[in-house]
Amino acid sequence: MYKEMTASNAIPLKIIYRKQKLKRFIRNRWLYLMMLPGVLYFIIFKYIPMYGVLLAFKNYQPFLGFMKSDWVGMKHFDRFFGDPLFWMLLKNTFILASYNIVFFFPLPIIVALLLNELRIESYKRTLQTLIYIPHFMSWVVIVSISYLFFTTEGGLVNEAIASLGGEKINFLLSTEWFRTFITGEVMWKETGWGTIIFLAAMAGVDPQQYEAARIDGANRFRQLWHITLPAIRSTIIILLILRLGNFLDTGFEQIWLMLNSMNREVAEVFDTYVYSTGISQGQYSYSTAVGLFKSIIGLVLVSGANYLSKRFGEDGIL
Repeated sequence: MYKEMTASNAIPLKIIYRKQKLKRFIRNRWLYLMMLPGVLYFIIFKYIPMYGVLLAFKNYQPFLGFMKSDWVGMKHFDRFFGDPLFWMLLKNTFILASYNIVFFFPLPIIVALLLNELRIESYKRTLQTLIYIPHFMSWVVIVSISYLFFTTEGGLVNEAIASLGGEKINFLLSTEWFRTFITGEVMWKETGWGTIIFLAAMAGVDPQQYEAARIDGANRFRQLWHITLPAIRSTIIILLILRLGNFLDTGFEQIWLMLNSMNREVAEVFDTYVYSTGISQGQYSYSTAVGLFKSIIGLVLVSGANYLSKRFGEDGIL
């Protein structure tokens, strides 16, 4: 009899559950409507283009089209991994990406912590505005500023060195200075903008925690170390995981503008190589294989970082 009652009540329960789902949908319809443009963006520009990944396994010929081009399997990957340039590209990309993680990633956190300690609001807002400005400049402008400062023909830095009796240094053509310039330009351009998320996370800290810490005799540094940093730890870890997803994206435009025949040995990375082989030389399938390899490495890094964050008790992103 119990089974019969359960079976007889199954249909009404399903109907009730569906009605509840419909009511929730109607109640939150405006939220779903606001979410729709973002969903459409990812479907149209992120998921549908994934079909083009098949180009990496074909010998694409424009006159034959995408579907009729010959299937070659792993041929382009074998060619890429066997190319002597592969190790140079891997080394240059990993070094520049590591510089960004080691030197650039902590900088917005440090600046946000310093800004959070300012108590004069007008001074704080003015300083924030000033450090945000470089983010809105294009890489063409940033590289042009670097050229004006460091060129040997009238550059401010080299003119200052010459006026002090030193010998001018060709910074822009030097292999030793290239990585320093790339990392320094990224730090100058994006540090201010990167503080926004961390400042927002700090704004959510309960002020009563600081008051209790002051009563217990904690100075400003102790409050920062024991209250502020733990409060934004999850934000730091999530942004680090997302950063690792773009680990090999060293910035095509910036590096392409700084690239020249004298520093190519340390400046050529996956992004510039894909452009030169795919767009300039028309090797679409081969350049797609190179880009796919880079994407797979990024996926592995994100998955690994997310797994480690969960092992250490954080939420992660997946």
